[in-house]
Amino acid sequence: MRLDKFLKVSRIIKRRTVAKEFADNGRATVNDRVAKSSTDVSVGDVLEMHFGERTMKVRILNIKETTKKSDSEEMFEEID
Repeated sequence: MRLDKFLKVSRIIKRRTVAKEFADNGRATVNDRVAKSSTDVSVGDVLEMHFGERTMKVRILNIKETTKKSDSEEMFEEID
């Protein structure tokens, strides 16, 4: 699955266009490599995102094409 779609489906970022701009500006890394919006992500990848002064690091647990809001938290786990 593309990085921008994963960010939207997992509800880390609300809109796919915002997720695309976010990734294309070099603010996301997948497995310690700078990622573009078209980067493929898979189960087990570590995703690090820089939101201004805050950094969020998550491990991808599950990939779904669509999900309900209540199920979106099962797609990733936040790590230190």
